[in-house]
Amino acid sequence: MRSAFLATALVLIAASLLFADEPEMVPPAELSVEALTQQVRKSVVVINSAGRDGERQGMGAGFVISADGLIVTNFHVIGQGRDIRVQLPGGREVGVAAIHASDRVLDLAVLKIEASDLSPLELGDSDGLKQGQSVVALGNPRGFKYSVVSGVVSGVREVDGRPMVQLAMPIEPGNSGGPLVDRQGRVQGIVTMKSAVTNNLGFALTVNLLKPLLEKPNPIVMSRWRTIGALDPDKWQTVFGANWRQRAGRVLVDGAGTSFGGRALCLAQAEVPRLPYECTVTVKLDDEAGAAGLAFCADGNNRHYGFYPTGGQLRLTRFEGPEVQSWQILHTAPSKHYKPKDWNTLRVRLADGKIECFVNDESVVTIPDSQLICGKAGLVKFRGTAAEFKGFEVGAEVARFRVPMDKAADIQKLIADLPLESSPSEELLEGLAQDPLQAAAILNEQAARLERQAQQLKQLAREAHERRMTTDLVTALAVDEDMIDLFRAGLLVARLDNSEVDVEGYCCELDDMAAELVGSIPVDAADSAKLARLRQFLFEENGFHGSRGDYDNRANSYLNEVLDDREGLPITLSIVYLELAQRLGVKVVGIGLPGHFVVAHQTAEGELRLIDVFEEAVEVSREEAERRIRTSLGPGLETAAIAAFFEPVTKRAIVLRMLQNLLSVSRSDPAALHRYLNAMLAISPEQGQYHLMRAVVRYQLQQTDRALEDVHWILEHEPAGIDLDQVRALQAELERQ
Repeated sequence: MRSAFLATALVLIAASLLFADEPEMVPPAELSVEALTQQVRKSVVVINSAGRDGERQGMGAGFVISADGLIVTNFHVIGQGRDIRVQLPGGREVGVAAIHASDRVLDLAVLKIEASDLSPLELGDSDGLKQGQSVVALGNPRGFKYSVVSGVVSGVREVDGRPMVQLAMPIEPGNSGGPLVDRQGRVQGIVTMKSAVTNNLGFALTVNLLKPLLEKPNPIVMSRWRTIGALDPDKWQTVFGANWRQRAGRVLVDGAGTSFGGRALCLAQAEVPRLPYECTVTVKLDDEAGAAGLAFCADGNNRHYGFYPTGGQLRLTRFEGPEVQSWQILHTAPSKHYKPKDWNTLRVRLADGKIECFVNDESVVTIPDSQLICGKAGLVKFRGTAAEFKGFEVGAEVARFRVPMDKAADIQKLIADLPLESSPSEELLEGLAQDPLQAAAILNEQAARLERQAQQLKQLAREAHERRMTTDLVTALAVDEDMIDLFRAGLLVARLDNSEVDVEGYCCELDDMAAELVGSIPVDAADSAKLARLRQFLFEENGFHGSRGDYDNRANSYLNEVLDDREGLPITLSIVYLELAQRLGVKVVGIGLPGHFVVAHQTAEGELRLIDVFEEAVEVSREEAERRIRTSLGPGLETAAIAAFFEPVTKRAIVLRMLQNLLSVSRSDPAALHRYLNAMLAISPEQGQYHLMRAVVRYQLQQTDRALEDVHWILEHEPAGIDLDQVRALQAELERQ
């Protein structure tokens, strides 16, 4: 006992001696708001982004985090694909050399400017923020540069899936991107939005969201940044300004043009065929008071026709000059076939000295007019309308919108037992008014029935789409391995969830990337040189990067979103890499390491060189890959089992793994789980585990008969690895339903 006591005493004495000379830790002193403002404003900058027509549009704030020119702001402040200027505290204005890091989902961006000897702010630790803590925000509200406002932290809470600091202080739009600092001058957040409810409430992103971006940036030089979302000048010519842009197969526009009435044109560069010919586009307006649609017989300036919806009507106009007096409205009338607040397909046919106009393949007007007989076709919009266009086509005969009559008849037979009644007649209304209480009860019951029918019809539409996409996916994978278009198959996976995905448009975008890449490499370059150029093209020039702050977002599994946002999972980034490497003539294969997909370059000597595309295509040694496998699956894994992971995987297996990823991040969404499991079993129907999972999901969705189908399959085939007693228990539960 005495020896134990003595040992303890010696430890305590040694500890006191060890720390005897350590100074007492004293927290930094709090600064007054005045002193803090003088200190911090030396690091706050004004950010101007170019808008429509290249003119200055927005003003926001940012702050310096490194002496050599790194500036933090909000993503929405800089605007995608636009020019950006930074005004330093001394008044000097500089251009931005690169977008050092960005994350659209988090609304964060880090700019790189050519500067030195700047005054950086210290980044704090937002995990330590306390409710009621005093904070100060600096920015440029409503153009008043370097304004300051003080307040307190109301709380840290999740908003739109992101941790945000709720502030008890007034926040204005120009504050966006500015620093939120504590009273010691440390950045605790990035101001990002004001409350729509009260002026004395705002929000800031926590500064800890910024740190992963700084650890793994995705730099894009400005010459590349300006091309994000830009229209291809070989395909489109814009006239009279406005903000025209594209997202793989879809053209978007907002802002007013410089012509009278805010008119602006976006003309296709493709040659228009000789008469007779047609042009078509599908358009959706953000506001039915706007106007946007087709332009044709355009001379590239003021002369053209326009056919477009406006104010809920369809209008055909001949434009012969810059002023309204030279515009001739040929037709304006509503159409019962036009669908407000929805996509509508416009079509124009020019033949025999007349113009025929259609909406959703129903005739709107036919007019004899041939004053403008030649010119380009394209898109037109007016005023400040925001609109989206898809499916633009010009040719001797273009695709039709309407479902063919034979198929329409089949669909009508399928839903014949779900009739939708027409509006009541005046006579019926008069009769109902004689006993309004009983009439109300009857009408409410009928309304409830129609609502149920509407939900059933929507569900039928969803299931029909899912079944068609699943069929298309199976068909795409049913050919020989070398013939499978992996990128297209991956887009079909995305289209399972989003019927708007333009598969052809995204395939064309990848083709354009490949053409640019191939054109920048000598034909006789070695594989190593080609892969080095591929790495530079994807990660240094175009900013592709592994998802950091929002890894489990389903968007990371959608190849269309990966191309749009240049961010994704190991497997989706690997698919882009694989497809581009194939076009370069380099043999690269997929390697399905557990938990982290990689690729491998198959050299002429048969060697596999592992490449981690998620980490900007760095090479991974075999030893490091084996270590990752053992970390993921356990140290006792046999050598033969480890070796199996280094076998190249098939494209079919890659698609299944994409679906498995979606499955793993959708556990709280039974409908999505059912969708993915249907596709997985269509591709690989022998997987007993998928049948069991689908049986459980169908049980959750109250699809008892369908769940029993999966249970019966399992009991009939008795796949390995499944507890059949549990399956029989599930069968008994289902049969009791």
